[in-house]
Amino acid sequence: MKTISKNNTIRNIAIIAHVDHGKTTLVDAMFKQTELFRPGLEVNERLMDTMDLEKERGITIAAKNCSVQWNGVKINILDTPGHADFGGEVERALSMTDGAILLVDASEGPLPQTRFVLKKTLEKGLKVIVVINKIDRKDARPREILDEIYDLFIDLDADDEQIDFPLLYAIGRDGIAKRTLAEKNGNLDILFQTILDEIPAPQFDKDEPFQMLVSDLGYSDYIGRLAIGKVFNGTAQFNDTMICINDKQEHVPLKISKLQIYDGITLKEAKTAEAGDIIVLSGIDNVKIGDTLCTKEFPKPLKRISIDEATISMEFTINTSPFSGKEGKFVQSGKIYERLSKETLKNVAIKVEYGENKDSFIIKGRGEFQIAILIETMRREGFEFNVGRPKVIYKYEKGKKQEPVETLYVDCQENFAGIVTEKLSFRKGRLTNLINNGLGRIRAEFSIPSRSLIGYRDEFLTDTKGTGIINTLFDRYEDYRGDFSSRFTGSIVSDRQGSAVGYALFHLEPRGRLFISPGELVYEGMIIGEHNKDLDINVNPCKEKKLSNMRASGKDENITCSPVKPMTLEEAINYIKDDEMVEVTPKSIRLHKKTLSAQKRHLMRSAKYQG
Repeated sequence: MKTISKNNTIRNIAIIAHVDHGKTTLVDAMFKQTELFRPGLEVNERLMDTMDLEKERGITIAAKNCSVQWNGVKINILDTPGHADFGGEVERALSMTDGAILLVDASEGPLPQTRFVLKKTLEKGLKVIVVINKIDRKDARPREILDEIYDLFIDLDADDEQIDFPLLYAIGRDGIAKRTLAEKNGNLDILFQTILDEIPAPQFDKDEPFQMLVSDLGYSDYIGRLAIGKVFNGTAQFNDTMICINDKQEHVPLKISKLQIYDGITLKEAKTAEAGDIIVLSGIDNVKIGDTLCTKEFPKPLKRISIDEATISMEFTINTSPFSGKEGKFVQSGKIYERLSKETLKNVAIKVEYGENKDSFIIKGRGEFQIAILIETMRREGFEFNVGRPKVIYKYEKGKKQEPVETLYVDCQENFAGIVTEKLSFRKGRLTNLINNGLGRIRAEFSIPSRSLIGYRDEFLTDTKGTGIINTLFDRYEDYRGDFSSRFTGSIVSDRQGSAVGYALFHLEPRGRLFISPGELVYEGMIIGEHNKDLDINVNPCKEKKLSNMRASGKDENITCSPVKPMTLEEAINYIKDDEMVEVTPKSIRLHKKTLSAQKRHLMRSAKYQG
């Protein structure tokens, strides 16, 4: 018979929300309230966003752990990403918690990623505290938002206990939380007390030996691989001999060299770990997320973390351009594969496979944004490589081709509804819901194939003059909806290597939009612009004005090239066709054809038409 006990000195919570609804800012306020930092110390905003990309983009990409102390209770907090592409991080974080704080913007209300993270939380049966944040906004409508939250809970089949959630109103930036809108502004005492009262203390079985589920991995230059997870049962000493039960049910012996626990945003060394706490074990090799760490005498695996399957794949290859190795430190296929494999250890939602040859690899993930973040991270680390166009992962059931379908949420001005609906209908989208609140903006929902959204976001912003908002949420796999053209323009391709000349570029501008400026180095097969017509053309961007010894009768032609807007990594990935690639280096982003030689491309095109 099980002897269930509770560790009342600990609470484990995750903070979940849609992108930019204030998760990390609220954690900052919790740090200040618990006097984690000495008075007068200058502290940066959004402390939990430690990655450079997180600081630049203002979003959370990786889930992170920290802790605060309140009335003698240690509260472990997990700050989670709000973007569906990083859903693996959310699932990983929820495996360590006993409850969650759901943050909802008082103006925007529940958005697609709110639905996504809440669905994962309710499926695990966790207790939820709802906090309507940013109630100081001029366009705040907290009462209507509360009705929308109840509708969302009902829509996600929440039980009676889950729907009867504790409700708070907050201004996270100012560190204010209250039970009703009429209450005077105070501090976060009510939030902390609600956590202690409503979030259950971690439970454990007194008779069970030590069991820990590895939910995250880290690395230290001094102490090696770090395994992070929650202790489900038993206690551990830092010098205990243990085993790791992996996905093949193999028992791998381990010896812990260091045991640490979270103390604020830092780690503190400890002698023992108690049940219910989130700990960090070091000196452990060959451990993966989802493995169970337990004692040698009582090997008993825990249920592994389940992750939604990948829906998008991209090809990574070595850099095949003539400029290979000039800007990056790591160019070899072995180094690229090693880095991609390392990513799969920390990010459970990403998988890597070998491609058609030894120099190409297939990366599978939850969305092109998730893979774009990986590409940008590798680029900053000094890697140089090529990437292909994102492709959806198809399935075949009973001989029928099936594709991933997403629910697309559109928020735009009423006068743009026609062009948006027309473009999405062409891309095999189906309008499922339309709400017009009479204030000049509409909200529409579409069921649309995932492949239709690749490259559409930039087009949508152009169509809505930058005022539209779109969000997506994976729905299901269904029968293939048919083909359509994703791009109606061709490419302007350089036919030789050299330096681009202003005279040549000026006379190429009527052909389409150029991607390069005078003086930039080009090579054969490099895409230097977008052609107005639906065909590729080979051009000479290095052509100079022919000079003669005859004096011109009139004034020389004034050459002024139009300014060029540099392409971002996401724009480049979404722009290319199937026969094109993006060359990624620490300093440059270039586009080129898979087959660089113009002659070879001509022969391949001829063979295709003849065949």
